[in-house]
Amino acid sequence: MGSLVLKSCCLFFLILFVSQHYSVSAMKKSLNPKKPCKRFILYYHDILFGGNDVANATSAATANATRLGNTSFGMLVVFDDPMTKDQHLLSPPVARAQGFYFYDMKTTYNAWFAYTLVFNSSDHKGTLNIMGADMMMEKTRDLSVVGGTGDFFMARGIATLQTMATEGIKYFRLKMDIKLYECY
Repeated sequence: MGSLVLKSCCLFFLILFVSQHYSVSAMKKSLNPKKPCKRFILYYHDILFGGNDVANATSAATANATRLGNTSFGMLVVFDDPMTKDQHLLSPPVARAQGFYFYDMKTTYNAWFAYTLVFNSSDHKGTLNIMGADMMMEKTRDLSVVGGTGDFFMARGIATLQTMATEGIKYFRLKMDIKLYECY
């Protein structure tokens, strides 16, 4: 009798384990890195506050650069930048990029970004959260899309950045090719 109970329990747990394994495998989404489920291009415009341009500034340094190295190492910038569908600064914004970046390399210009794209337009509503290292000397660089809300609920993917224009440290424009590989 005890042997029959033991065999029944073992069989029960084996069936439970196998059924869980297959149900979890069936629920996994397959990701195709060649074909994103959503893709769009936006332009990010950053105008750093210089002391006398309050009306136009979209970002401000909240911690000054250190004297370590010949870059802006240590400078922390907080921003609320317009995102447009084309490269013109005065085009109507389709989203706002709100967050911060800081320069984190002593030997060359490199920044680390963390921000949220806040959409409130007829095209999209919700947010996308983006973060990662911006290797500024590279032609293109990838930052991670780590989540979202609204139309972008739990989205994940890549935002490929490309510098389109700079005016010293006062202004820069980035092209952002956003490719989402997990869309719900």
